[in-house]
This record gives sequence, C-alpha cells and structure tokens, in this order.
Amino acid sequence: MANQSRFFAAALGLSILLGPGVITPGAAEPLSPASPDRAEPDAFAPDGADPGPAAIPPRGALWVPLGEPDVTGTGSGARDEDFAAATSTDDGWAEAYGDGSRVSYAAIMAPAYPVMLNAQVQFHLDRFTGSSREVVTLWVHRSSRYLAMIREVLRTRGLPEDLAFTAMIESGFKPDAVSRVGAKGMWQFMAGTARRYGLRVDRWVDERLDPEKSTIAAASYLNDLYRQFGSWALAQAAYNAGEVKVTRAIQKTGSRDFWTLAQSRHLRRETKEFVPQIHAATVIGRDPDRYGFDFDEVDPVAFDTLTVPPATDLRRLATSAGLAPGEVRALNPTLVRGVTPPGGPWTLRLPAGERERVAAALVPRRAPGMAGNKHIEVSHAAATGDVHVVRPRDTVSAIARQYGVSVGDVMRWNRLDSLDRIRPGDRLRVAGVRSAADR
Repeated sequence: MANQSRFFAAALGLSILLGPGVITPGAAEPLSPASPDRAEPDAFAPDGADPGPAAIPPRGALWVPLGEPDVTGTGSGARDEDFAAATSTDDGWAEAYGDGSRVSYAAIMAPAYPVMLNAQVQFHLDRFTGSSREVVTLWVHRSSRYLAMIREVLRTRGLPEDLAFTAMIESGFKPDAVSRVGAKGMWQFMAGTARRYGLRVDRWVDERLDPEKSTIAAASYLNDLYRQFGSWALAQAAYNAGEVKVTRAIQKTGSRDFWTLAQSRHLRRETKEFVPQIHAATVIGRDPDRYGFDFDEVDPVAFDTLTVPPATDLRRLATSAGLAPGEVRALNPTLVRGVTPPGGPWTLRLPAGERERVAAALVPRRAPGMAGNKHIEVSHAAATGDVHVVRPRDTVSAIARQYGVSVGDVMRWNRLDSLDRIRPGDRLRVAGVRSAADR
C-alpha cells in the first residue's frame, strides 16, 4: 500500500507541471520556458494522419485499439486563464485536511482506464522528465498532502482515481490558486459552476478553497461531463474549455474522438494541450521510479475544532486567546473576510491543543461598564479593556460613550465606515473599560 501511495502521489505531482498553457508566471512555481504551445511541427500528427502511438493501459487493463475514444479521465473546469497564487502562504493550512477532517466513505471499485501515448503525449512526457523536472518534483511532493483524500472521493463514486491529475493541471495542486478571471481553488471552479455543484460561494464563505469539498464537487462535475460526452478525454476537454465549446467542435468536425478534434481548429490550443498533459502525467504516475521521481509523504497537520458565535472575527479571537492570527486564519481559508458568517454558529479549525484556550476567550464575563449597578456582558478580552461584545440596540456612539472614547477612535480601531452596521455578537475593539468612579 505504501508503494502504491507513493506511486500515485508522484504521478499526481508530476502532472501539475503539465499546465504550461494554463499557468502564468508566478502562479505557483514557474514552468520551463519550453512550452508545448511552441512544440515542433513534427510533435503532432498532421491532420488526418494516424497518431501512431499505441495506448498504454493501466495495470491489469486491456490494450485499446487506436481510434476508439480513450477512457482516461481528467479535465479542467472551463478555464481560459492562467493561475496566480491567492496568498503567499506555503500551503501550511492545507495540511490540516487530514483524516480527522474527512468523512468516511464506503469502498467502491473504481474502473481502470488506458492512456494514449502518441506524439502529443510524448512531447509532454519528455518535458516533464527533462526541462521541467525540478518544478514537477516540487509538485509531486505537494501532491502527497491531498492524493489519498482525492483518490478516496473518486473511488467511492466509481470514478477512475487517475482523475486526480485534473487538479495537478488546473492549479499545481494549490488549494488557494486564483485565476485572473476569478476561478478559484485546487479545481479552479468559477463561482456559478461551484454553486451548481453544491459549494457555498458568497461574501463570507468560499468553499472552492476547501480541498475536500471542492474535490467532491469536481468529481460530480466530471462524472456529469463523462455522461454527456461518453469519453473521459472529451470530459476533461470540456472541463477545461466548457461544454459548449466541445459540443460545437463535435458538431463542426462530425467526430466524437478528442484526438481528432485536437487536429482541427475548433478547440483552443490550451485545451488541445490540456488532455495530453494529463496523459503524460498519468504515465509517470503509474511508474514514478522508472522516470526518477520520488516524494516524502507529509503527515497532515493535527487540528481541533470549536463552534463559535456568528460574526466572530478570527484576528480578534486569536489575539484574545494569545494565538497567532495568521495561524488561525490559515486553518480556515474558506472564511474569505476572516470573519465567520452572521446568522448562525460556525465550526472553526484551531491549532491542535488550543481548543480550551480559545473557548475560554469566548466565555462571557461580567465587567462593570456603566454607572450604578448595571453590567455588560463581555468576553475575557473585554474584561481587560480590549473588546466590547455588541448587544441588541447598541450603537457605535453609545459604545464610545460607555468606554470614554471618541466615535472616531472606535471606527478607526475596527475599520468601520459610515455604511457599516454593527450587529449583536460583534466584538469591537475599545480603549478600556471605565468604571462609574472614573466618570
């Protein structure tokens, strides 16, 4: 099992490199200047010519005659743009998606499928094992954080496990990748498609940045594309270019074979390269030792979870609990504003062993805040004069008067403007708690 895991992880990582036509400089690690978009003329079979190469079947699979639709799976999600890293973090938060973060799946036999080894695929195979070896090695190492989870999701849905190479091509296996047109996450979903497949995308939460949830959505999308086109090669082409473009190419050429469509002018070069890149990565992934690739398995980072109130600010909560705000934020990448959404409680991921500490920072305590016998409910941080927990009917001006500070100070400390509305449960930074004797 260990060897098999290494085998697939290496393959997956390697496929990431195959995104020359899709990845921009600075997106993840830069690719070699040698791009398949500039392949020599003889690297591709001329129109109407037999590609020549035979199909390379997976272990235990039968050889498939040339000309039949290959049953390789992977695709990308209708992307016409390059990738850019969404953050400068080194995927530290992503390692948290370990065994504890995943649901249990019942095992289902996943079908094996053959890959084509023709001139187009061979071009990328040579590139991945040559000029781009360094970056491929890096991506192979990164793949070890997600491969087991992705294969499990695919397998339990009866899909080929090699579809995991899709994420390698789409994003370099980078969960926080963002394209210039707004596609996000490891699987590069546009917002509309993400919502269609059950991902929450709004001003508070973006589940495209959740490796597991986005993988489940991608598996459903790829399965739908396969049912529509009847071929994994066409499904992955549609994932990259969009269903409409592939359908039009089929109508104009009269062929439902991807390799025939790739000889025509009806698909963009990016899509023509996308499919063979995945095939080349799969070839390497199935026998990484043969191509000189290896990787060190990365154990997932342990983490705790805690349910917190609506509109909890991660930075303020972390500071109140004595934690590094960046560490808490990195474990919760789907909270795009760094604040849990209003309207209901939210389950946060926290550094392992810090659950009780954070819970203590959330416990309401009584602290004198007004003249007479009146008291206000505040957190531990508020009791020390740092934070005020907003109550029903509170206003910024009332809070400012209560703590003896100016409205401008409260607005500045909390980055409020005239259009912001505070809500019950919000935690506002204040200068300090003034007792009645101080007034």
